[in-house]
Amino acid sequence: MSDEERRDSLADQAAAWVPPWDRPRPPAAANTPDAPPDESAPLSDQGDLGGKALLQGPKPSKIFAEPSANASGSGSTESGSESGPGSGSVAGTGSGVGESGGARGVPRREVVGRRRVPAAPEPAPELSDAELRGALEAILLVVDEPVSELVLAQVLEQPAERVGPMLDEIAAGYTAAGHGFELRRAAGGWRLYTRPEYATYVERFVLDGQSVRLTQAALETLAVVAYKQPVTRSRISAIRGVNCDGVIRTLVTRGLVEECGTEQDSGAFLYRTTTLFLEKLGLNTVDELPPLAPFLPDDVEELADATR
Repeated sequence: MSDEERRDSLADQAAAWVPPWDRPRPPAAANTPDAPPDESAPLSDQGDLGGKALLQGPKPSKIFAEPSANASGSGSTESGSESGPGSGSVAGTGSGVGESGGARGVPRREVVGRRRVPAAPEPAPELSDAELRGALEAILLVVDEPVSELVLAQVLEQPAERVGPMLDEIAAGYTAAGHGFELRRAAGGWRLYTRPEYATYVERFVLDGQSVRLTQAALETLAVVAYKQPVTRSRISAIRGVNCDGVIRTLVTRGLVEECGTEQDSGAFLYRTTTLFLEKLGLNTVDELPPLAPFLPDDVEELADATR
């Protein structure tokens, strides 16, 4: 049979095909699950029915218990496109049941997954002024370093526009009440500090006779770093006139100085002060350091020329 005759035969068979739901009902005996297949039917029909029952599961559907005539028509129609009863049964199942969506007029079943959309979180209730004040005081009592307004606003889930003015109000209230501590801004954040007039008593309690002060060399090196930062060790040594490698290591160990990159030309390490330095001095930024001009001698230029 040529290809053209084969296509015409397939077209005729497809046009003569009757959907299972339009076929006449089979006898009651054929609807029983234990009824054996009709052995008188052609081999292609038995393969078609067996393949349909296998795909449908242990309980065959009524639409597949067809009379031998209808089953023969279905099997012959579909088996004509393939060479063998097995292939004919698979093709018949795909086109008859409509699982693969190949039959005309049979809607394709699609399982669409349902994706759960998370519900939007409910906005945090707005705290009253008294509640906000108490929450800020509670947090500030346990912090071990200055905390910024943004962090406080995120923790309390309140707008930052309310946190800043409330901190200023708390600080003014402590000062007006004459407490032994105060709330002030330092190192880019807020923290509670003891007042300077009570520093003697606090120092006596904390140190208990022990002195943990920096040496003169460490103070001089720290001052050079603070005013010249970022600065290299060679530059610090040139300003002080002595080697400062050991002093720099001491300051780094105590957390007052840290590395901040390398110099572009020489590749030497650059050093700068840390937030702990600002916290210990009670400063917010290094711009608040006192100017050096009032502390310089009048003949500083003469002294510089004499050292050359």
